[in-house]
Amino acid sequence: MSTINTNTSQSILDQYQVKQKPNTTGDAALGKDSFLQLLVAQMENQNPLDPQDNTQFVAQLAQFSSLESMNNLNSTVESFMGSYQSSQALQASSLVGRSVIVQTGKALVDTSKSMTGNVMMPADGSNLNVKIYDDKGALVKTMPMGDWSAGTVDFIWDGVNDKNEKVESGNYTFVAEAQIDGEAVALPTYLPATVNSVTLAGGEMHLNLAGMGRLPLSSVLTIGQ
Repeated sequence: MSTINTNTSQSILDQYQVKQKPNTTGDAALGKDSFLQLLVAQMENQNPLDPQDNTQFVAQLAQFSSLESMNNLNSTVESFMGSYQSSQALQASSLVGRSVIVQTGKALVDTSKSMTGNVMMPADGSNLNVKIYDDKGALVKTMPMGDWSAGTVDFIWDGVNDKNEKVESGNYTFVAEAQIDGEAVALPTYLPATVNSVTLAGGEMHLNLAGMGRLPLSSVLTIGQ
């Protein structure tokens, strides 16, 4: 940058110097308004005997245009993220109180009514069994389900034990196993749960489920009433 004298240059820079506010952290950023003011001040105070080169002037204008574009892009992204989070919050509010089916081995069961769960068979198999344990680890019910092809298998528990006695409501563990290619294979189970609340964390929606705790929305198989 060409200048008339050192004092004039220093006074101009002092005039437009960005001052940090007290009790703040981080470096102060040079905004587009300050950038434009510096550019205008440079033009007004350049040496008439040695004016600024046109190439340098165009390059500075290009920098200003780039700065403006970045600011506009940031504003657009922030607006988009705000709309996306609002949409997520609206979706989350509609899930509270509803029943969902999630991949888990534990469920809070109301034994006064029947409960429907699912077992995922990765291949054709035989001797499919679903065993149900109480919160103390005691075996409550064994449900033999026979032979099945690959796919989703539904099962219904009516809340009674192997002695056909009604058991108390509470937390139960479900373990599914089948013979596939001559070997005993543990199978994933999908069980119902009620959504108590929803949490937005890290850009992902998490469901707080009764008796199961917190699970990501991606683990939900189906959403019921």
